[in-house]
Amino acid sequence: MHDWSASNLRAIGGSTTFQTCTIVVPFLARKHGFYTVTCHPKNIEHILQNRFDNYPRGPHWQAVFHDLLGQGILTSDGESWLIQRKTAALEFMTRTLRQATGHWINRTIKNRLWCILDKASNEKKAVDLQDLLLRLTFDNICGLTFGKDPQTLSHELPDNPFATAFDTATEATLNRLLYPGLLWRLKKILGIGAEKRLKSSLRIVENYMHEAIEARKEAPSDDLLSRFMKKKDAGGNLFTSTVLQCIALNFVLAGRDTSSVALSWFFWLVMNHPEIEQKIIDEISRVLRNTRGPDTKKWMEEPLMFDEADKLIYLKAALAETLRLYPSVPQDFKYVVEDDVLPDGTLVPAGSTVTYSIYSVGRMKSIWGEDCMEFKPERWLSAEGDKFEAPKDGYKFVAFNAGPRTCLGKDLAYLQMKSVASAVLLRYRVSLVPGHRVEQKMSLTLFMKRGLRVYLQPRLLA
Repeated sequence: MHDWSASNLRAIGGSTTFQTCTIVVPFLARKHGFYTVTCHPKNIEHILQNRFDNYPRGPHWQAVFHDLLGQGILTSDGESWLIQRKTAALEFMTRTLRQATGHWINRTIKNRLWCILDKASNEKKAVDLQDLLLRLTFDNICGLTFGKDPQTLSHELPDNPFATAFDTATEATLNRLLYPGLLWRLKKILGIGAEKRLKSSLRIVENYMHEAIEARKEAPSDDLLSRFMKKKDAGGNLFTSTVLQCIALNFVLAGRDTSSVALSWFFWLVMNHPEIEQKIIDEISRVLRNTRGPDTKKWMEEPLMFDEADKLIYLKAALAETLRLYPSVPQDFKYVVEDDVLPDGTLVPAGSTVTYSIYSVGRMKSIWGEDCMEFKPERWLSAEGDKFEAPKDGYKFVAFNAGPRTCLGKDLAYLQMKSVASAVLLRYRVSLVPGHRVEQKMSLTLFMKRGLRVYLQPRLLA
C-alpha cells in the first residue's frame, strides 16, 4: 500500500511541483469521506507547525483509541495534551531517565538477548529477529514506564498474559480504522468480532495496570509512572489512577513498536549492504579500542554504555537512513478544523482528513535527489564525515514527527537502537534464511509481514 501511495504521489508531482492528491470515499458523509494525501515538506510544515491548531488528532481518532489509550498524549488535543506534553518534556530532559534507560537496555541485552542468540548460533538454528526485538523493546519500555519487567524475552519465548492482551487490544483498536465508525460501534454494542476481543483483552490490561499503579503507590521508584504520580493536572490535583493508566499505556505503545520495527529494517538493509556493515563494525571497534583497550574479548563482556554509543556517528547515520526509507509509522492522519489552503494551493475542507505520507517523503527524487532509493548513510554526515547532520529542512524527515508533537523520546530511541545494533553486529554475522521473503505488513506500523528469519554466526574480530 505504501509503495502504491509513493508511486502515485511521485506521478502527480515533479521536480518543481507539490505531491498532493485528494481521495473521495463513497458512502461516507460528504466531508468525512474526503481525504487529502500529501508528501511535500512545505505542506507537512504547514500542517504540523504553521497551522498546528487547525490539524488536531480529531474526534474520529480519539473515538477509535479511547477505550485503549483514553486521553493520553498520543490521542488527546488541546489543554489535556499540552499538560501531559509539558510534564513529559521535563522528565525526558533528566539525566536519571537516560541512566534508567541504559540500565534496562543493557541488562536485557546481556542477560537475555545474547543468551538466546548464542544458543541459536551454536545450534545453527534460525530465529525471527523481528519477534526478538519486539520482545526486547516491550520488556524495556514496561520496565522504564512502570518498573515491571514482563520478561517476554527469555529462552522459552513465553506468552505473557499482559503482553498478549496488549497486542490483541492494539490490533483490535487499529482494526477500527478500517471501518466506518457506525460499523465498529455496532459491533461493540453487539459484542462480536474484534470488539469482543478488545473488551476481554482490555480487562486483562486494566487489571495488570491496576496492580502496577498500586505497587508504585506503596513503593515509588525512578520509573515514569512514579514520576507522574507526583505531578498535578490543570486543576492542581494529583492524577487519578485512570489517568495514570492511560499515560503509562501511551508510553508503552509509543516506545515498543517503533524502535523494534526500525531495527528490523536496519538489519535487513545491512545484510544486503556488506560494505556498510563493515563501516559500522570498524566504527564500533575504534570506539571500544579507545574505551576498553585492544583486547577484543573485553569488548564482548558488556554491551556498549550510552557514553560509548554516543560516539557511533556512522551507525546513527545508518539508522536515520533506515528510517528515511522505512519509517516505523509510514503515514499519519490529521483532522481539519476549519477550511484551509495548503501551500501548494490545495483546498482542504473543514471536517475532512489530511494524511501525510512519511514513507513517500523519503522516496521522492525532488526531495532527496536522484539517489533517493539508495541506502546511503553518508547523506547524513558532514563533509568531513565526522558529524551527524540532519537536513536543514526539518520537514524532509519526519520519522519522529515534527513541530509541537515532535517525539520526546527521539534521542533515547537513537541510543537504544545504537545499543542493540552494536550488541548484535559486533558479536554476530547475520544472514537471511534462504527463501525467506521480507514484505511489509498492512498496518499503521511498518512491520515485516512474515518476520525476519535469520541465521547467526560468531563474528571474528581482528
